[in-house]
Amino acid sequence: MTNPLQSIDSRVSGAGRRLGWAAALAALLLAAIAFAAFGWAGGHARTASDIAAAQQARSAASRLAGELQKFRLLPLVLIEYPDVHDVLGGGDAATVRRMNSKLELLAERTDAAVIYLIAHDGRTIAASNWREPQSFVGQNYGFRPYFRDAMAKGGAELFALGTVSGRPGLFIARRVEEAGRTLGVIVVKVEFDRLEAEWARQPLSTFVTDDHGVIIITSREDWRFRTLAPIDAPTRAAIRAALQFGNLPLTPLPLTRDGGTWTGPAVRYREAAVAVPMAGARLYAFQPLAPAEASANATARTAILIAFILLAALLIWVFRAREKRRLQAEARQMLEIEVAARTSDLVDANRRFRAAREELAQASRLGTIGQITAGVAHEINQPVAAIRGFAENAGKFLDRGDASKARDNLGTIVSLTERIGAIIAELRSFARRTTPTMGPVDIGPVIDGALLLVGDRIRENGVAIERVGEVAGLRCVADRVRLEQILVNLLQNALDALAGRPDPRIRIETVAEGEVVITVADNGPGIDSDVADNLFTPFVTGKADGLGLGLGIARDIAREFGGTLDHIASPMGGAAFRLVVRRA
Repeated sequence: MTNPLQSIDSRVSGAGRRLGWAAALAALLLAAIAFAAFGWAGGHARTASDIAAAQQARSAASRLAGELQKFRLLPLVLIEYPDVHDVLGGGDAATVRRMNSKLELLAERTDAAVIYLIAHDGRTIAASNWREPQSFVGQNYGFRPYFRDAMAKGGAELFALGTVSGRPGLFIARRVEEAGRTLGVIVVKVEFDRLEAEWARQPLSTFVTDDHGVIIITSREDWRFRTLAPIDAPTRAAIRAALQFGNLPLTPLPLTRDGGTWTGPAVRYREAAVAVPMAGARLYAFQPLAPAEASANATARTAILIAFILLAALLIWVFRAREKRRLQAEARQMLEIEVAARTSDLVDANRRFRAAREELAQASRLGTIGQITAGVAHEINQPVAAIRGFAENAGKFLDRGDASKARDNLGTIVSLTERIGAIIAELRSFARRTTPTMGPVDIGPVIDGALLLVGDRIRENGVAIERVGEVAGLRCVADRVRLEQILVNLLQNALDALAGRPDPRIRIETVAEGEVVITVADNGPGIDSDVADNLFTPFVTGKADGLGLGLGIARDIAREFGGTLDHIASPMGGAAFRLVVRRA
């Protein structure tokens, strides 16, 4: 006959083994979750870093393209200036001095590092830095590739160290011709100190490389003139011969590359690269990987901790359930033992009967022990339920404070920021350097935007604005930012003319027939007859401190739109300009 106690021990041993297997399975599952979580964290960190690097690369490339576009216009405008031809054609000393002064003023106004004229023999005749000890005047740059290429091809660009100043910059050169004869070259040198300072304020490392992989513009001073890869001996010799980078060693960065990840001493980067409008150049943004990894790993650790708590709660519930069944089985077995032991004594005396009855009562009490274990399982579930309750109540606690005054304040702040946001959005849209996009443009918002940008001057000078004509739904074919640039230029000129005038007024009249005609008129003193015929010629201006470039550029933009910009008689007695653009 099988011993009941041995049967109980066998069941207990089997339950223990099953519980051990369950614990081992839970540990394997937790390890798999940890492996997957940290794998996700690594991929997520790389993706987040790639996005940040790509955003910075696009933004920095757009900013650089805007700077280059601005400075590339200078030599194109200057080659049409008569004094440039006179100086390069052998002008007298007075003409050269006048040219030096004009170049000096132009460099100051445009933030160009240096603007200078080189004769056909390579000798510098006039320069914006003519007053400085390190003046370019008299220097011979015939050996410079940008001079030779401009003379041969009409234009050239080169990023190099200055042979006189020792400062790096981009040299933009254009050939000057007259009647088929080459007179020389005009050069604008651009330095990028402010642009590099903007990039340096970002957490990323941003830089531009030339066609040889040399870092030429950078937010990291210690990376300047380092290379992404070693340069071969013939290329290095050609660079040295042109004195492009002086005697700098051009050593590679102390980084190793593995796909899109660059690894250096105690740091790793993710890269994003875009092309920029410089021959063979590329712009790179290096995003440190550590911040994104720290954030993603923290998320992964939290997920693993939650998984551990859930698995532990599950194991405890399984253990308690098995314990409950074991106790119930043991109670039944003990009851059977007691019944069997006492059955033969039922015929005995009353004492033995009472003793047997007492043993049965004890067995019954043992049977209820299994029911008690259900309460123990409930106690285990309470902490799990409390975790969820605390999470749900956290949102309610945020609303229990007195938030009315805070909401009033926030409402006021929102009202104020709406106005600020409108102005900043318009200003940013206006100043942004983007590739012009021709298409239908609403006239009304463009006029509103132009008035918004010069609104402070209008209010400061007490100028009355008269708007004539219906603009609702009226559209033309143009680029919005550049059309707004024309109107801002016309309004600025009108405001300059109205300075100190009594009852100053500006009228903006819009007429839509076959084409859209926008007229900007004022009641100022009008245009001086000495300059009226050449008003749109570069450097012809009626202002004492003006450069005479604004109206010429505005007319060129209008012509790009397929329209015109002309000076007409003002119905208000002052000056008036008529802008004609195609109707969309």
